[in-house]
Amino acid sequence: MKTLDPVIDRQFPLISKIVADETWLEGERRGRAVEARDPVVQEKVCEIILRMGAEMRDYVLRELAAEREARLGRSDQPARAEAA
Repeated sequence: MKTLDPVIDRQFPLISKIVADETWLEGERRGRAVEARDPVVQEKVCEIILRMGAEMRDYVLRELAAEREARLGRSDQPARAEAA
């Protein structure tokens, strides 16, 4: 699902990994497969995201800033060479 916020787009894979991990862990605890929609799994995922949400957002913002800086740096180099 595409959103208008690039940070949220980047967080989806991280959140999907958390859901997959917690689903697997709950299945291990119970000794049988569980669904991602299981209330225990959903509660654990929410706890993790609430605890780590700010860190996840900061990480993605740093990633986006580094990519933007690298992109701008590369596009500025030919212009600088021409100016010299």
